[in-house]
Amino acid sequence: MSTESLNRTSVEIENPSQVTEAPQRVNVDVLKQRLLEEKKKEKIKRTIIVSSVVASLGVLTFLTY
Repeated sequence: MSTESLNRTSVEIENPSQVTEAPQRVNVDVLKQRLLEEKKKEKIKRTIIVSSVVASLGVLTFLTY
């Protein structure tokens, strides 16, 4: 074996901390806030759809008489 290959492997072994990263922590409060915002958006969408259906039915019944 040449000394170059030994030097290369020793450098890789000496610095494994540079390659691996520390695991990131998850903030539960942020996840809960995102979930609440998502539910709020879904509720608004549902309300818009239901109100548009009711308004459409009202207009159709008004036009038929």
